[in-house]
Amino acid sequence: MELTVYNIEGKDTGRKVNLNDEIFGIEPNDHAIYLDVKRHMANKRQGTHKAKERAEVRGSTRKIKKQKGTGSARAGSIKNPLFRGGGRVFGPRPRDYSFKLNKKVKKLARKSALTYKLRANELFIVEDFTFDTPKTKQYLTFEKNLKINDKKSVLVLAEPNKNLYLSSRNLQGSKTITVSELTTYDILNTKALVLSESSVDVLEKTF
Repeated sequence: MELTVYNIEGKDTGRKVNLNDEIFGIEPNDHAIYLDVKRHMANKRQGTHKAKERAEVRGSTRKIKKQKGTGSARAGSIKNPLFRGGGRVFGPRPRDYSFKLNKKVKKLARKSALTYKLRANELFIVEDFTFDTPKTKQYLTFEKNLKINDKKSVLVLAEPNKNLYLSSRNLQGSKTITVSELTTYDILNTKALVLSESSVDVLEKTF
């Protein structure tokens, strides 16, 4: 499939990019997408949650009442989880939520996500550009020219560009990344996926 290449002013350059059907035109695999997004979200979790259990709560270990004859349940310590201020039963402990996924599954997930974006007409191609200095206002003008300023957008570059990154960093809903940083979550969590012209070649070589 061919897509029109736009310039920074949002005008048609007269050039078209032929997208590889093996990347942008496959039969999407929803389960691969689910697994890759789940992996991405799980890897972002800190897992530093912690609750004090019976042995960690501060308090006396003295037996607070005799074992029998009180008419109520036996109790051995004020740190009993049944009492107020006592420890928590089976509370959360620090753990690592991350898990690995096969490379082929991750590639399939990203291809599926790119196919969905193309089908939904949420994929745009722009010619390579840069800013002389970081300018948020200039980046906002670029988004307005493409008519995506009211949408959540991700700009994908072939290689890092500090000025473009700093220009978009302060805009809510705008993100600038390279092809190597592109994840299935980034692709799906946007309404406008903007690829620079050179990043398309890098994508095709990667996949």
